[in-house]
Amino acid sequence: MFSLKLFLCVSFFYNTPGLKIKPHFRLSETEIKNMPMKSFKKLFLLLLASIYVTFASAQQGKASPFDTTMYGKNTKVGKYVKTRGFNMYYETYGKGEPLLIIHGNGGSINNFLYQIPYFSKSYKVILADSRAQGKSADTGDSLSYEMMTDDLNALLDSLHVDSCYVIGWSDGGINGLLLAMRHPDKVKKLAVTGANLWPDTTAVDPSVYNMIIKMNDSIAKVQQTPEIKHQRKLMHLLSYEPHITTQQLHYIQCPTLVIGGDHDVLLPQHTLLIAQSIPKSYLWIIPNSGHSTPVFYKDQFNAVVSDFFSKPYRIIEGTGRFE
Repeated sequence: MFSLKLFLCVSFFYNTPGLKIKPHFRLSETEIKNMPMKSFKKLFLLLLASIYVTFASAQQGKASPFDTTMYGKNTKVGKYVKTRGFNMYYETYGKGEPLLIIHGNGGSINNFLYQIPYFSKSYKVILADSRAQGKSADTGDSLSYEMMTDDLNALLDSLHVDSCYVIGWSDGGINGLLLAMRHPDKVKKLAVTGANLWPDTTAVDPSVYNMIIKMNDSIAKVQQTPEIKHQRKLMHLLSYEPHITTQQLHYIQCPTLVIGGDHDVLLPQHTLLIAQSIPKSYLWIIPNSGHSTPVFYKDQFNAVVSDFFSKPYRIIEGTGRFE
């Protein structure tokens, strides 16, 4: 549901001419309605296009590595494929068995700054900017996880990839689950972190959920420029999708590693439910962690996911539970 870029900055004080965001972004409807459009865009892009690492670096007067990396803007490897009514931007790195890595809401290829060099040593890493995000522009009115999932499947077809390993973060985790359900032949093994099945307070931290719903309602009341309409598509996903049942997860046949932080915006009990609903699953709840497991626990994340991909899935039952 939530991108790596989103809620890790809710306690950050951000000041810009004409705009003052208070802790936790508790802005009233009147404040948002009266906000200058330039300032409103900065607020929204702050939520959808910045991660805590960026802010921390900015505070120290340093450029964020996510802004300076070549990933996501590498002219030597970046390509477009025209598919399903839009041009999808993608990059590939390394050689070996294919590994598809999927970013979260409002994100881009560069979100996996710490995964690309690690996994490209052993895999052919495939990354794309999802529809209406990053360099994959789409001016259509609608956007859904199912659309993005089928886009990724079409990308794999265009690259002649019959099956691959998959890592998905946040919305990318949702897309990973859907890819394993809608195109099961494409997914050998799946690792998802910070994914959810439905958008309510049984899945999402209530304070975060309520903040997003209020923000979604508020942007509907400002001037609907093309940029705001575009951002509303992404906000709609955060607020009102997905709608996956636990019964549907029963049809995922590939081994799946389900990951979450113990203080993730997606509640640990919901992450547990996802793992319990997939026949061949492992569960990994990372202590002292929020939503951005591939960033703040990058070394641990990379090593555990790599180990999961490289070893056969084993059924643990009976006396094996004592091991």
